[in-house]
Amino acid sequence: MSGLLAGKRVLVTGVLTDASIAFHVAKLAQEEGAEVLLTGFGRMSLVQRIAKRLPKEAPVIELDVQNAEHLDTLADRVAEHLGAGVGLDGVVHSIAFAPQDALGGNFLNTGWESVATAVEVSAYSLKSLTMALLPLLAASGEGPGRGGSVVGMDFDAQVAWPKYDWMGVAKAALESTSRYLARDLGEQNIRCNLISAGPIKSMAAKSIPGFEELADVWNTRAPISWDLTDPEPAARGVVALLSDWFPKTTGEIVHVDGGVHMMGA
Repeated sequence: MSGLLAGKRVLVTGVLTDASIAFHVAKLAQEEGAEVLLTGFGRMSLVQRIAKRLPKEAPVIELDVQNAEHLDTLADRVAEHLGAGVGLDGVVHSIAFAPQDALGGNFLNTGWESVATAVEVSAYSLKSLTMALLPLLAASGEGPGRGGSVVGMDFDAQVAWPKYDWMGVAKAALESTSRYLARDLGEQNIRCNLISAGPIKSMAAKSIPGFEELADVWNTRAPISWDLTDPEPAARGVVALLSDWFPKTTGEIVHVDGGVHMMGA
């Protein structure tokens, strides 16, 4: 077997349609030699149907990151598919949600309950997912090489975006959470990094009021032209960070956004 992820075992969250970055991560990971497992939330039959569109159908494990029982049993349920004594080499966190009143220009009027949901699902879940799978990550590899790579999906939180509101705050919390995980899990050789991707017309994007206004920034400011319908560049970034080509990179945010993040006015 050859490929960037040959022999690795990777769990990918957030696959809902074949237009999502997470789907393309799973597809590329398989093409690069990885064994892939997916998690699904809510519409499990839909995720299972999408899983059949991968080069090799992947098992789908139910996971609601707000459900303590789901998190407490996740490692055991993943292990059932991997086999006894087999660990995980990579985890992809592609989970984000904010109630409608936390988006669309309602920043000053959003109540704490909606803000708390956005932060828990979109940022805190990076920690809860990683810790739920820690026994499997710590079991991967041999000797000092054991550990793995956790990669999350980000949207640049250095600035305030139109209509993005409390999801922008949640992404800032995600960035900070990733750095603290990188700090505390480094001794176990577990890397934690983020891919800050440009906007993609996905199911998640449709839930953001004013998404077209936000995305239009890329039409005018991206030094390298950006295609709103192409998730593959971001997926390639995730696969690269899952690989052994970044063995000492952790706490990093890699921008895959056509260069918009570094442009001035």
